[in-house]
Parts: sequence; C-alpha cells; structure tokens
Amino acid sequence: MASIKDLKKDVNNVLGDLIEAVYIVETANGKHDSKEGSKIIDSAIETFDDLIVKINDRSVENRKKHLNAVRAELETKAKGLVEEINKLG
Repeated sequence: MASIKDLKKDVNNVLGDLIEAVYIVETANGKHDSKEGSKIIDSAIETFDDLIVKINDRSVENRKKHLNAVRAELETKAKGLVEEINKLG
C-alpha cells in the first residue's frame, strides 16, 4: 500500500491539475471567470477538503481499507469533475 504522504500528494496533484484545466479551457474559449468554471473549482476545493479530513481520520477500524476507499473516492470524484470540465469546452 502506498504511504499516506503519497495519497495526500495524489489528492493535491489530481485536484490541482483539474483546477488548472478549468483555467486552460476558459482561456482557450475566451471565457474568464465563468460561473460554470467557478462551480467546478469550488467543487474541487470542497472535494480536496473532504478527502484530506478522511485521510487524517485515525479513528477508523480498518485503516488500510479506509484509505483504499478514499483513493477510490478520489478517482470517482475526479472523473466527475473531468466530465464537467469537458462540458465547458
């Protein structure tokens, strides 16, 4: 199993890249600070906060299973955000 530090880096990198993608798509389309883009960015930040809280939760019974679930949730939420970003373009 990957370390907790690596999982936190993955969460940060994936969601940071998605936020950057919103800015790139908006710039390419000539739309700056659109409501849809802001909504996606807010959702990414909220997801980041939620996942970091879950990673730091040490009160779970089976830590390994819990962290694997967090990783799966990151994947699911990232896919949803990518679909929303694709709708911007």
